[in-house]
Amino acid sequence: MLGLQQLIVPGTQRLLTSVFLFVALAQAWNIIGGYTGYASFGQVAFFGLGAYTVAVLMNNYHVSFWVALPVAVVVGVLFAVVIGVPLLRLRGHYFAIATLGAAEGAREVINNMTSVTGGGGGITIPTFGSEAPTPYFGKPGFYLAFLVLAAVSVAVAALIARSRFGYAMVAVHEDEDAAGAVGINTTVVKVIAFAVSAAIVACAGAFYAFQQIEFYPTDVFDASFTVLMVIMVVIGGSGSVVGPLAGAVGLELLSQFLRVNLGSFNQLIFGAIIVLVVVFFPQGVVIYLRDAWRTRQFSILDNVRRYRL
Repeated sequence: MLGLQQLIVPGTQRLLTSVFLFVALAQAWNIIGGYTGYASFGQVAFFGLGAYTVAVLMNNYHVSFWVALPVAVVVGVLFAVVIGVPLLRLRGHYFAIATLGAAEGAREVINNMTSVTGGGGGITIPTFGSEAPTPYFGKPGFYLAFLVLAAVSVAVAALIARSRFGYAMVAVHEDEDAAGAVGINTTVVKVIAFAVSAAIVACAGAFYAFQQIEFYPTDVFDASFTVLMVIMVVIGGSGSVVGPLAGAVGLELLSQFLRVNLGSFNQLIFGAIIVLVVVFFPQGVVIYLRDAWRTRQFSILDNVRRYRL
């Protein structure tokens, strides 16, 4: 790992760290949204809770990051189970709206726990000196940390996709009523998928908090995190391992390239590109390429007609 670290040009470490973060987040959303078919718009709640759990434990109780990290994951999983049991009874846009509300509720709770979290004034993690429970990783350290997180998230998604549990998730996605009729406990499948997704996102939030050192509720409960997760999965191709991976890498690199080269116009161009990709590749770029290779039919217009008409 140290040899790999030395091969990376220092100026690219921040970019790649961001790419690895979104690879993990996209894979996490794909587990519940892509395989199971429940589009959660509240994933940022787990991200924020993971971040604040680490920050509170390290700042208020001087707990080591490596002790706080698994606690953050557990907090994210517990929250997913608590809200998942009732909310996963909803379907479609009702579930999406409910999860968005749950995320906003979590943000408000954190924002109002001023004596513990610092509220709207933010929180700072001690990273230097005798008060630091864990030495700061630095850019190379966080690059490696997020690389490992991305690799683990891809591995977890791949293992789940090829397991009996993964087939059960797909069955729920295809026809939940039929899945229940053949003996699949759809409630358990949905809650476990939601919890696994939450665990990855909470872990990402924990590393992000330590990397940022100081942050505010609006930073880690920012709905744009969830929006980006969804877009990356949809662009790449949901319900696959490679799709979210390609979507996260491609969109994050594109975003950074446009930001550097187009200045104030970068968001406009970025949005236009996303719209065009969704219109011409509604099933995702990776899924289109896979199907086109199998059928030897590469016509983009035929692809649009097939999925839009």
